[in-house]
Amino acid sequence: MINDYRDLLLNLFLVFLPITLYANVIKADRTQLYNRAFTFVLFCAALILTMSFPVVINQSTFDFRAVPLAIGSLYGGVYVSILLYACLMVYRFILGSLNSVEYFFSIVPTFIAILWFIRKFPAFTLYQKIFSSVLVYFIIRVGSFITYSYLTNNLGSMARNTLIEIILFQCFVSGIFVYILEVFKKNSRLREEIMKSEKIKIVSEIAASVAHEVRNPLTSVRGFIQLMGKDDLSKENRRYYQKICLDELDRAQQIISDYLTFAKPDPEKIEEIHVAQEIDYVTNVLISYANYQNVQIIKQMPEEQLYILGDKFKLRQALINIGKNSIEAMPDGGHLTFTLRKINKYVLISIADTGVGMTAEQINRLGTPYYSTKDKGTGLGTMVSFSIIRKMHGKIEVTSEKGKGTTHEISLEMMV
Repeated sequence: MINDYRDLLLNLFLVFLPITLYANVIKADRTQLYNRAFTFVLFCAALILTMSFPVVINQSTFDFRAVPLAIGSLYGGVYVSILLYACLMVYRFILGSLNSVEYFFSIVPTFIAILWFIRKFPAFTLYQKIFSSVLVYFIIRVGSFITYSYLTNNLGSMARNTLIEIILFQCFVSGIFVYILEVFKKNSRLREEIMKSEKIKIVSEIAASVAHEVRNPLTSVRGFIQLMGKDDLSKENRRYYQKICLDELDRAQQIISDYLTFAKPDPEKIEEIHVAQEIDYVTNVLISYANYQNVQIIKQMPEEQLYILGDKFKLRQALINIGKNSIEAMPDGGHLTFTLRKINKYVLISIADTGVGMTAEQINRLGTPYYSTKDKGTGLGTMVSFSIIRKMHGKIEVTSEKGKGTTHEISLEMMV
């Protein structure tokens, strides 16, 4: 008795096996051919496994083959149904079952009968689908049994060899199968909709932020251009207004460049990077801006030449963004120190300033969209820099103390 119910539970497990994969693999954005092919594979596997491990109760042998056959036909369509029926016949022949010709003619009418359900099934409501699955199973199970018994002259033994309770139980299993599968599909669709909504929300926030940040310098430019149109304007003031316009336009260009770099990065050109040379390049770029802010740049380089693999132009962009932010964090002047060293198999680039510093909360928010410690900052430059370091499989750690300065430490794997 225990073995009988063990085989019954095994068949139930094999029947419900496709549920664990179907709702998560069959996606709306996949091709119809892919979805049908995967539907066939799932339910064909369940069909074969249930036939391989039949259940024997009260001297009656049966299996749950009709359940995956019915459900797979309804969800897969006509072509999947044809393949499942063909798989059923082939595997039955492989198992060495008798009367294959009679069995074939007994299941053909059931296929014709369920064609109507296959065409209507996608438009059904949940309860209509449950009822349809139960009815289709009943047609396959009872219809094929009656026809097969008639063709083999064994119709009189139908009542003796068939357990009505088992048929009703399998009808119940078909209904439960469809209910669980529809719930899984609904949850999967909800997850996809939530993800799409989040993406749309992010895009909207990006668009609103960039529009807001670009509007500010453009408004300033418009105002100063109007002032430059005055006839009594002195040459000194005109040059001053012109400089402000150019600075504001540069700021707008930088905002747009940072956004485009983050939203649609250029293809990477992986090459050997001499780290010390890149730091020299970055410091030369920053030197004029640092002098303007009364900031002294200090370099501490090892004698050993250190190399990494990556896109040197992206690395330059990340270091320049961090260096520029560090300079702006020292409004009263200070020191910006670039330190290069090796620890084990990693190259460490340290960028330390003696600026205003940050709190722990500000450090935690660094690199998140649209957060900046500067009054006119967008946070896009820092976000781009962090993203570049991560794409190079590196790490960046920020330590800071209010009023004492900030240190950015970048670790990248050294080229062997």
